[in-house]
Amino acid sequence: MVRMFWVLLIGFLSAASASGVLGADYYVDITNKTGYTIMYVYVSPDKSSSWEEDVLGDEVLATGKKKRINLYGYKSPIFDIKVVDTDGDSYTFWDVDVSREDVTVTLTDMDSE
Repeated sequence: MVRMFWVLLIGFLSAASASGVLGADYYVDITNKTGYTIMYVYVSPDKSSSWEEDVLGDEVLATGKKKRINLYGYKSPIFDIKVVDTDGDSYTFWDVDVSREDVTVTLTDMDSE
């Protein structure tokens, strides 16, 4: 009986993993080279219709500094990332594969109005 339980459990976990039911954990390092403090960082799965909550919370990302953002339980490593600095300027990075690349924010990345 115990053996049957383990066989069923392993089968279920294998099927869930193969079908993408279980998410994976990722991270992205964001480096601020704008000359301004970054106040907000929003990270959402690509193709999302809205931004998730600010992942900095009460923290800020000073110019010249780097921050690792951990992303838990997602089905894909592809994310859209938006940062906002102290002047309210935004910088949006679309379709970032965080399993292969990090983000360095510079003034040339500023969104056009």
